[in-house]
Amino acid sequence: MATDKIEETIKEIAAKHGIAVGRDDPILILQTINERLMQDSATAQQEILDRFKEEMESIAHRWGDDAKNKAERTLNAALTVSRETMLTTMQDGAKAAAESLRHEVESTTTRLASSIRESRRVAIMNLIAASMTFFAVGLALWALM
Repeated sequence: MATDKIEETIKEIAAKHGIAVGRDDPILILQTINERLMQDSATAQQEILDRFKEEMESIAHRWGDDAKNKAERTLNAALTVSRETMLTTMQDGAKAAAESLRHEVESTTTRLASSIRESRRVAIMNLIAASMTFFAVGLALWALM
């Protein structure tokens, strides 16, 4: 393969410049050195590209992890706020329900107390009427005797 390249180089020099060069011409040494430098440079560049690719993959992975962590923190913060809001809303609702229940109980108690007072008044009147009837019966029996 190296021989083919040397032959091609000799032909190219002859075609472009019109000069016949032999295989032992010093100019071919420069061609060989140049090819060697190009190969070494290509190898070095490939290694640099490989390292760069690894660094870029590492950075992309870190950015992905950072984004994931930030998303998790944001989600957790939102859940915490949501939970606190729900708790506050539930407490407010419970307070409102308790207040409404207390108001209803007081209203019902007031009506029952009124009904109980009325029933007590009627019961006292019935006792007075029963006592008067008993007293009248007692008087009538005493008068008949």
